[in-house]
Parts: sequence; structure tokens; C-alpha cells
Amino acid sequence: MEGEPANRGESVRIDLWAWSVRLYKTRDQAAAACKKAQLLINGQRCRAAKQVRIGDEIRVKQGILIRTLQVKGILRRRVAAKEVAGFLQDLTPEAEYQRVAEIEKLNRDSTPQREAGAGRPTKRDRREIEEISPLDPGEAPSFEDFVKAFMRRR
Repeated sequence: MEGEPANRGESVRIDLWAWSVRLYKTRDQAAAACKKAQLLINGQRCRAAKQVRIGDEIRVKQGILIRTLQVKGILRRRVAAKEVAGFLQDLTPEAEYQRVAEIEKLNRDSTPQREAGAGRPTKRDRREIEEISPLDPGEAPSFEDFVKAFMRRR
């Protein structure tokens, strides 16, 4: 029956399994991840046609997060998101999730933000930005020039 785990000795292609448990939106993306070594079986690179069995350890790189999963069930069809937990076990250490959350927070904090509702910069805004920034990328304005241009904006 669809969505039911297969017998213990059975296996299925890694790209099909990864797609079925919703690690990737398409089988094509899962196959590409195998090719780029972003999807490993028991720590080894694999092709999309590599067979995965119950008990195998899957390492998935999703952006900067590296998840470690254990296969608990074999699937040949995509299942609902609520049912995914029955077919894999997440072995990823909590420290990995915390590391990724910290990096994302630092990225959000370091990105310059425009005021809400400010919209795109006007021509006047662009001219003021050009006054602050140097024309030649190798040439930096003096601190005094920067302060004068910045104070004119206010």
C-alpha cells in the first residue's frame, strides 16, 4: 500500500526516497544533490540510483545545515508531511541547529535595513549615496568628507 514501509530486505533509490520524505521538492533536485555530494549514504558519495535500506545513515546538506538522518522505512511514493517522521529519524545534534540559527541571526543583524515603507531610493537619495561612496573603488574618501556628506543627508 502507498506510504507503507516495505519489507526489511527491500531497498529503493536514494533520489526517490529523499523526494518521498520531502527532503527535496523534486526527484531531479535529489539527483542533483547526489551529484554535488550534498546527499551521502553512510558517509559515502553516491549516485541517484544507489539503493538505500532500513538502518542506513543519510547525511543531507541543506544550505549551511548538515542534517544526519536514519532510514526507518522504505517509500516508493511521496507521503504527507505529518507522516514523514515514521520513515526517518533525525540524528542531527542540537548544536548544529543552534550553530545555523546563530549564523542566520548574525546575517540578519549585519544586513543594512531601510526604513519600513521607504520604498526604492529616489534620484536624490542615489546622489547622496554617491557623494558618500567613492567614485573609484580603490580610492576611499577621507573621514572628514564622509562625515560632511553624511551630515548633509540629515
